[in-house]
Amino acid sequence: MNTNNPFEIETKKRSTGLNVLTILSIIGSVFSLIFSVVGYLFAESALEQKQKVIASGQLNDLPGFLKAQYSPEAMKLAENMVDNKLPILIMGLVSVALCLYGAIEMRKLKSQGYILWLVGELLPIVATFLFIGAGTFSGLGLIGLVIPIVFIILFTVYKKELVL
Repeated sequence: MNTNNPFEIETKKRSTGLNVLTILSIIGSVFSLIFSVVGYLFAESALEQKQKVIASGQLNDLPGFLKAQYSPEAMKLAENMVDNKLPILIMGLVSVALCLYGAIEMRKLKSQGYILWLVGELLPIVATFLFIGAGTFSGLGLIGLVIPIVFIILFTVYKKELVL
């Protein structure tokens, strides 16, 4: 800040870490949008494909780690996905919009962006738990929890850079 001019406004610049996080969040929002739409469009065909594999007897030919995808619990989760595909799509679209807008606001160093982004980050986790079931977060499904938790921790660290 120039001390000769008392009317000069000090502009705060976002750190490299916050810059990278917001860019990654925007990219993640685009991927989430794609996955939400694809999940909606192909929910029935994925369930039908699983049912065909079980009916054909090819299940015994699959490697062990793939057999878990055809367990009764996994089939119930796939049925729940089909039964609730519209609410899941709506929650996905709302969460994408919140995350995207929140990341853009955080790029402008506005603290309200953090809250919007956080709600958008947590909404699909809650929706998945409510509409599909807790079994979604077992095995490889844990990745669906690990990535948001890491981002929540990182954004919380950089939250001090945000202003009202």
